[in-house]
Parts: sequence; C-alpha cells; structure tokens
Amino acid sequence: MQSEQQYEQLLMQYQQLKNGAEDIANMIEKEDFDSAITLLKTRESLFLNCKCMLKYLELTPVQKNEIDKIVSELKTIELNNIKNLEKGMEEIQLELSKTQKSQKLQHAYGNSSFYSGNVVNIQE
Repeated sequence: MQSEQQYEQLLMQYQQLKNGAEDIANMIEKEDFDSAITLLKTRESLFLNCKCMLKYLELTPVQKNEIDKIVSELKTIELNNIKNLEKGMEEIQLELSKTQKSQKLQHAYGNSSFYSGNVVNIQE
C-alpha cells in the first residue's frame, strides 16, 4: 500500500513539473523571463525528488507506462520552451547587430560638421 501511495505522489510531482513547464512557456511567450527563471530554480528540487523516487520505487508495467507518458509530455514541452528561447535569442542578436551597425554609421557621419569647412564671406 505504501508503494501505491509513493507512486501516486510521484505521479503528482511529475504533473506539477508538467504544469510548471506550461507556465514557463506562457512566461516566455509574454517575455517575463525573470519569473520564468525563478520558477525554473524552484523546480530543480522537484526534479531531484522525482529522480530519487523513481530510482527506489518498484513500478508495475502499467505504472511505468503512465510515468513514461507524462515524462514524454514533459520533455516535449521543455523542448518547445528551449526552441522558443533560442528563436527569441536569435531575434535579439539580429536586432542588436542592426543597432550596432546603425550606431557606427551615426558615429561615422554624425560628426561631419567637425570635418567640414566654414563658409566665410570675403567681401565684408
């Protein structure tokens, strides 16, 4: 009976991880990266706890299939989060590159009055 309770607890913790991954996906979409990082840090202990429980629990084939299913869903969500972050990083790098080029041009041609000559009226 205790093994069944531990299995239910493990299943609940994996569900919490899955829900957290979905929350992180929403935060990434809203560009709320600080909250996403905070949530990621709080999930680390939950991951370790699941890993330890999984190591010592003897699961039936049906239970193992259920755990494998939720772990697979969790992996899919996490991979999508990583892809979204990589996509956002590429976009930011592109914007940064454009901004740096624009600043170089403004710097190079913005101070042209320093190098240009002054017009003097010699008739006066």
